[in-house]
Amino acid sequence: MLTEPELAILKSLWREQPRSARQIHDELTAQFDWTYSSTRKTLERMSDKGLLRVVSHGNKNFYRTPLEKVPTLACVAKDFFKKVFDFEGPLPVAMFSDSKMMSEDEIKRLEQLVNNIEHEKDHD
Repeated sequence: MLTEPELAILKSLWREQPRSARQIHDELTAQFDWTYSSTRKTLERMSDKGLLRVVSHGNKNFYRTPLEKVPTLACVAKDFFKKVFDFEGPLPVAMFSDSKMMSEDEIKRLEQLVNNIEHEKDHD
């Protein structure tokens, strides 16, 4: 399960990547009221977990995520509904229709992925 700051960083990178630690920090500082060192530490931990890749250009590090947005969000949504609501059935994907993060095609793909997660779970 991703933490709220990890998800915010991934969302930032899905909008535009690669990004420097400073760019990520400047975007998220109001949301988390972090120091720059807290942002850097979170980026380091995410890199250690394989959630981010670091690319060096000169004396700056830039971050990319190898994670695809839609499959990652499908797992996050499924995990959230299961943990918080003990929800076991297919997710009502229509609730994502007003999402600023996802296009219509991405929402359709999310629905397929969530249903596949549910289908795979039934066959385990």
